[in-house]
Amino acid sequence: MQYWLIKSEPVKYSWEQFEKDKKTFWDGVRNYAARNNLRSMKKGDLVLFYHSNEGLNIVGVAKVVKEHYQDPTTEETAWLAVDFAPHKALKTPVSLEEIKKDKLLKNMQFAKIPRLSVSIVTENEFLRVCQLGGI
Repeated sequence: MQYWLIKSEPVKYSWEQFEKDKKTFWDGVRNYAARNNLRSMKKGDLVLFYHSNEGLNIVGVAKVVKEHYQDPTTEETAWLAVDFAPHKALKTPVSLEEIKKDKLLKNMQFAKIPRLSVSIVTENEFLRVCQLGGI
């Protein structure tokens, strides 16, 4: 199993909406590194869901339910989408500030390359975020 982090602005697509929808496809990624991360995701992988721009917190864990396929929002074959389902909400959101201060998390790809919308997370980083988030 691999671990990942995806970012969404809550005004565009929040964790709360994701839970209501019960499943969504992640589209619109137009960065090659983020696209490559989407391509590497496998069904069953766990994904941290981060509210960007507003909130600046990891708020939940999603699960990959369908591996990459052509992004339906574009005809350009370079871009992909992946389907996710909510897995578990964090009891306590984990802030970007906490991540940057935590010695186990400060080197997360997410913290080092903040503009990357889909990033790799190590197992230890994932477990630490879950611990801080109360799950």
